[in-house]
Amino acid sequence: MLLGKRISGRYKVLEMIGGGGMSNVYLAHDMILDRDVAIKVLRYDFSNEDDLHRRFQREALSATSLTHPNIVNIFDVGEDGDLHYLVMEFVEGKTLKQYITDSAPLSPSEAVEIMKQLTSAIAHAHQNQIIHRDIKPQNILMDGTHHVKITDFGIAMALSATSFTQTNSVLGTVHYLSPEQARGGTATKKSDIYALGIVLYELLTGKLPFSGESAVSIALKHLQTDTPSVRATVPSIPQSLENVVMKATAKDPRNRYQTVEEMQRDLQNVLSEERANEKAFAIPLDDDGATKAMPVIKDASYDSLSMTKTLVKESTLAAPVEEEKKKKKKWPWIVGILSLLLLVGLVIVIAFPGLFGPEKLEVPDVSNLPLSEAIDKVEEVGFVAGKESQESSEEVEEGQVIRTIPQAGKIRDEATEIEFIISSGKESVTLADYVGRDINEVKELLASQNFKSIKENEEFSDMPEGRIISQRPSEYSEVIPDETDLIFVVSKGPELQSVIDLTGQYNEKTLNDYAKSSGFNIDIIKDEYSEEVPEGFVISQDPVAGTKLEPGSSIDIVLSKGPAAKKIKTYVTSVEIPYEPDIPGTEQIVRIYLQDQTHSLTEPVDEYVLTETRMQQIQLEIEEGQKGAYRIIVDSKVIFDEIIEYDSFE
Repeated sequence: MLLGKRISGRYKVLEMIGGGGMSNVYLAHDMILDRDVAIKVLRYDFSNEDDLHRRFQREALSATSLTHPNIVNIFDVGEDGDLHYLVMEFVEGKTLKQYITDSAPLSPSEAVEIMKQLTSAIAHAHQNQIIHRDIKPQNILMDGTHHVKITDFGIAMALSATSFTQTNSVLGTVHYLSPEQARGGTATKKSDIYALGIVLYELLTGKLPFSGESAVSIALKHLQTDTPSVRATVPSIPQSLENVVMKATAKDPRNRYQTVEEMQRDLQNVLSEERANEKAFAIPLDDDGATKAMPVIKDASYDSLSMTKTLVKESTLAAPVEEEKKKKKKWPWIVGILSLLLLVGLVIVIAFPGLFGPEKLEVPDVSNLPLSEAIDKVEEVGFVAGKESQESSEEVEEGQVIRTIPQAGKIRDEATEIEFIISSGKESVTLADYVGRDINEVKELLASQNFKSIKENEEFSDMPEGRIISQRPSEYSEVIPDETDLIFVVSKGPELQSVIDLTGQYNEKTLNDYAKSSGFNIDIIKDEYSEEVPEGFVISQDPVAGTKLEPGSSIDIVLSKGPAAKKIKTYVTSVEIPYEPDIPGTEQIVRIYLQDQTHSLTEPVDEYVLTETRMQQIQLEIEEGQKGAYRIIVDSKVIFDEIIEYDSFE
């Protein structure tokens, strides 16, 4: 039991939440990313199936390239000893099969909404060249909002390579098996379309179209029996919606939708009033104008061939000897009579061919011929040129015949119409919109689609490095892969710019102007006092000038508050100014000069007439670290000239 154990030391198994023919599914917790995941573990029955392991890993890794809202994401693929596992997104809810069991039949509108999601997911897978191969409600998860997600992409391919024959599992898948798969053919994109049609049938009716006691009997019905009418079960279903079911589940893949996108487009307006009186879908006629019938195959078990041989052998051994002898006596006469009749018949046919209807002719091989030449050749033999239709081809040039219907070598009556299938050239694909996607992922995807010429031009952009800026041809263009030159302009990331020197020159206003022109963000983180930088201007910046940055990067700025305030002391003194005129009684002129925080010795702070000796008070406001001074001049004579140091007084 895995419950409680850790797979690869990372995924702690919490509980088993499902199981199938080849694997079991567990709820686990990713101990590294701290999230719940679903882990699909290959069953121990297949521990020795090396080829299965390789296919399991290869198909799972291929499916990891799918990113779509309706596809379960695959996170990891790995091994832990003999344990082979796949780590997927955990979707909380139920399977679509459980929902059908609980709620079907669904209303047409609800069924269509679910199918739109499913066709969108499968279309995305097909665009990435991935075929699901095992579409069924059991492989579709639904959350509480009726959002569906498809799981198990590509895993069916791994299963198909094994010796796996467990009956219940075969029955679980055969209900959705396409006729070509039932015959043992390879699954194609149209096999997925068939399975989608069966799922739609089940959504609308609540039951499967075909049932039986064995997988073989169900597979035979897929081969031989037309899909039942959904309207026979639910008469209220519009004919237009039944037509979608019937076209998707056509026995011949050529009569189905050509692509899932075509089916998706049909579903977009299937319930519109314009299609209310739509005619019932009809299967096209075969080569000779008659409805094509599938060959009848008797119902049998898996060992039907060996059982038949055994019965024949037992019957032969049990026959009485006498009866055998009687038969031996009769046979020579019977053979002789039949031989004579056959000989007579051959003579009549050879001698009188016209007695038995039109002449039988062999259809000539006109492949790879221009249409006009092909028509001439067919008419020359004795056939009549019929309708023409086109089909893409990788081998046959455009305008030339791919094949005829009936095919070359077939024997048909003279004057039979021969249909020509003409090459429209190589198959074109619709380019997706790759803008914004990673160039390496896109190149890998396009290489898988056979694109040969993929060129890149790089330029600076606001988009992350490696992302596609533009493409040529544009999205939704129809192109032929190996004949198309794809050109992508890829982002080198934003162009780096050098930061300029902002210190001492830029203030808040000019910084804003620089931010607009450069695309940088300017962040003023603080203000500081500065003796050198004027108030309001940049003291420092980070990063420094010359650093290369992406637009949108931030530059941290420190602004100046100017010089810091200093301590001021007041110096006060009184001096006596003597009155000593050269001529007694005359006036003298006194001029007082100060130097401190607010004064300079260049201009007098006071001037007056002296007629007698007087006292003069001197007051200086001296800043820390500075000097003060005063000078007194009487007439033109300096009588006081003192310098006062800041620290010389208290």
